[in-house]
Amino acid sequence: MASQRPGYAYIWEYSVLPECVADFEEAYGPNGHWVELFKRASGYVRTELHRDRRNANRYLTIDYWDSVEAWEAFRTGMSSEFEAIDARCEGFTLEEREIGRLDPIG
Repeated sequence: MASQRPGYAYIWEYSVLPECVADFEEAYGPNGHWVELFKRASGYVRTELHRDRRNANRYLTIDYWDSVEAWEAFRTGMSSEFEAIDARCEGFTLEEREIGRLDPIG
């Protein structure tokens, strides 16, 4: 069972094609393909999807895990499923970049 306080998070930024906003939000949202996959992994806590108020095509995702080890085990154990979803969603964006991999303080 996931803890209340995540021990690891990572953030990605996306520049979404205007004609793909609905598809992107569906895939990356709280009931989307990514969350469905993450929920199958031990140590997954939650995902947040945020849209920029000034740029409607800019989004951030924040994925929370119990630990970096849980995330690494997920990436190793479910790499083929991860790559399949990534390939399906690739056409939704102009670019994407990792913002950071974070540990909580306190």
